[in-house]
Amino acid sequence: MLVLTRKKLESIAIGGLDDTQPLLTVTVLEICGGRVRLGFEGDPSVFIHRSELWERIRTRGSPEERKEGAATPPA
Repeated sequence: MLVLTRKKLESIAIGGLDDTQPLLTVTVLEICGGRVRLGFEGDPSVFIHRSELWERIRTRGSPEERKEGAATPPA
C-alpha cells in the first residue's frame, strides 16, 4: 500500500499510459475533524465506487445486470 500525505486541494494522479492525462485524479476537497471529502475525476470507462458498494456489486452483480437478467426470458 502506498501512503501519501495531501493537504486541502492537493491531488494525486493515478495511471495513464500516454502521458497526456491520468486515468484518475483524486483531490482532497475538504478536511473537517475526522472526515475527509475526496473528489474523483477520471476517464468515463473507469468505474468509481465506495468499497462496500463495489463488494456488493461484485457478489450480486450491478442493478443493470440484474434488470437485464430478469428481463431475459429463459431459452
